[in-house]
Amino acid sequence: QVQLVESGGGLVQAGGSLRLACTARGTYFTKYAMGWFRQPLGKERQFVAARRWSGEIEYTDSVKGRFTISGDVAKSTVTLQMDNLKSEDTATYYCAARGRGGFGNHSNDYDYWGQGTQVTVSS
Repeated sequence: QVQLVESGGGLVQAGGSLRLACTARGTYFTKYAMGWFRQPLGKERQFVAARRWSGEIEYTDSVKGRFTISGDVAKSTVTLQMDNLKSEDTATYYCAARGRGGFGNHSNDYDYWGQGTQVTVSS
């Protein structure tokens, strides 16, 4: 059984920072990519950022220059440093892992999911 365990969510004022962390535990699987999605209340899940095992990184346009994804996919860890947070960043954030070749920015590109952690940015 695979578990993605997230930590680091919370409440912050606009302009502040938060750092999310994710670790994969349980049954070993080869991880080709790990990333973060978010789901605002009442909306669909959205891609935020992802990191491939080779180091390749992709961000959604709205977080470029504010969010930084780092970690070691081969070691099953990924973090998301979120700076200059805005009210529109408020959402439940999910860690995701891809256990097959390739890379993607859609929900169905990922095979394993964390339970989600809430990020709330007050204006």
